[in-house]
Amino acid sequence: MSSQIVDNRGNGEAGWSWPAIHPEGRKYGLAVFGLSLVFAFLAWETLAWPLAFLSLGVLAFFRDPVRVTPQGEDNIVAPADGLVTLIEQVPPPAELVSDDGQGGEGLGEEPVTRVSIFMSVFDVHINRSPMAGTIKRVIYVPGKFLNADLDKASEENERQHILVERADGRRVGFTQIAGLVARRIVPFVKPGDTVAAGQRVGLIRFGSRVDVYLPRDTQPRVVLGQKMVAGETVIAEMSQQPLIEGVSQ
Repeated sequence: MSSQIVDNRGNGEAGWSWPAIHPEGRKYGLAVFGLSLVFAFLAWETLAWPLAFLSLGVLAFFRDPVRVTPQGEDNIVAPADGLVTLIEQVPPPAELVSDDGQGGEGLGEEPVTRVSIFMSVFDVHINRSPMAGTIKRVIYVPGKFLNADLDKASEENERQHILVERADGRRVGFTQIAGLVARRIVPFVKPGDTVAAGQRVGLIRFGSRVDVYLPRDTQPRVVLGQKMVAGETVIAEMSQQPLIEGVSQ
């Protein structure tokens, strides 16, 4: 489905289709399937069939479905599919705090609200920009591979920080964090790129987490345990601080 404008008045078209497979995953799926064919040729069916099913799982992991991003300059949308596991006030990461040395401002040192989205291996792992703007920083930090659901994963795991700035200077930072199984963070953007809200900016292989750092005058519109859809779920509105409550049922 090509990009199109749809609205809540019924304009536009919608229909189900098989999601595309991102090129990053095709080589892995085909490699596993090729190995299954080798074992099938050798009559080792006890290995051939599991590998054939595994190749389908690998392709499913790298699926890249079309998303419809709500339009609105103050919307901050979820950068990742998954479950909201943490919402807390924390200082921004050191890599996003200060001036970049070339006149580019960071998020500052005062605590901000961090929303952590945990992605299981069953979630789509394509990450998207939380808002429209210019990519100001893409900073990769090597580290450990702890369980991404742990709070300390934000400081100790392999991660990549991205800072997006709107035309009016408002900034949102987010961090892609590798987990127990995730072993590579793949960026699609670089500093200076202009992105739209919901645009694909990278992926993390095999289970991980994304932290979003909201502006100081902004509170999330999501609650713990809520399921996020990357590029579609509005997690906050710039300069809005509503109290949102949810019922687990």
